[in-house]
Amino acid sequence: MKKAASFIVIICSAILAVIAMSWFEPQNRVNTSPPLTKAALGRQLFFDPILSKDYSVSCASCHKPAFAFADTAAFSTGIFGKKTVRNTPSVLNMANRDALFWDGRSATLAAQALQPIQHPNEMGLPITEAVDRLRKHAKYRQWFYQVFKQPPNRNNLALVIQAFEETLETSGSKADKAIDDSTALNESEERGRQLFIGDKAKCFDCHFGVDYTGDEFRNIGLYNGKDLNDVGRYAITKQKSDLGKFKTPGLRNVALTAPYMHNGMFKTLEAVVAYYNNPTSFVAGSINTDPLLQKPLNLTAQEQADLVAFLKALTDAELPK
Repeated sequence: MKKAASFIVIICSAILAVIAMSWFEPQNRVNTSPPLTKAALGRQLFFDPILSKDYSVSCASCHKPAFAFADTAAFSTGIFGKKTVRNTPSVLNMANRDALFWDGRSATLAAQALQPIQHPNEMGLPITEAVDRLRKHAKYRQWFYQVFKQPPNRNNLALVIQAFEETLETSGSKADKAIDDSTALNESEERGRQLFIGDKAKCFDCHFGVDYTGDEFRNIGLYNGKDLNDVGRYAITKQKSDLGKFKTPGLRNVALTAPYMHNGMFKTLEAVVAYYNNPTSFVAGSINTDPLLQKPLNLTAQEQADLVAFLKALTDAELPK
């Protein structure tokens, strides 16, 4: 009897150990089934921390799918607890962009893909070391041969991440449905839409096109050379006219990507709209501010609420994963 009881205890202990191991198994584990496409391989790498120096950070650590592939912190946390110097932008709807990052320093998604990997505050791994890791990893070596007929290298590493990011396109918001269905938006959202495209709020002057970005660079009044001293696009072009300018972000799913602006200084869409209503009341002594933002918009409280309602209507019913 004692032997039977002991046997049962051993069996139960073994089962519990297996369950515990499954609970604590790393979430970013490598899939065992081989990807068949560039995009599938890129997705695998996007969620795998293998490309960070200490194996702690993946692309998805900062570009969180649940938040439209943006982050919920003003500045994201990289390797060894280091912080990014700017707010993490969403990577949704980037397939047709010709200027990436807040300062537009990359012209293609492939070029963009490699920068966070080697940035010392983000993933901190030189590309040569990243490629070497992938070549030594049996599964990744197999998968790159499967997709490219060659081992991992700098070029095909960038291409697979680009291929995955190009799949992250969205077009399923209430605002999209309103194109063919005049009842898709409620009254407040429709009033907000009219304000957005109209002359009073002037949102469409900068946020135009299918993704609500003109892919232009604007100084919206958040540079004063003092406490707000990120020079933005100027660091790339060295043109004085670009001082304090940043890329106009797209607004699809913007309700999910708080906090806002290149420095994450606004926590809500309400705060963003209040800022645009009268920028000088927030920041004194701004330098090189766009002429569109040098005078108050004089929006009423109701108009501001309607604009926020429309911006929330740009949220997709279902996000890519």
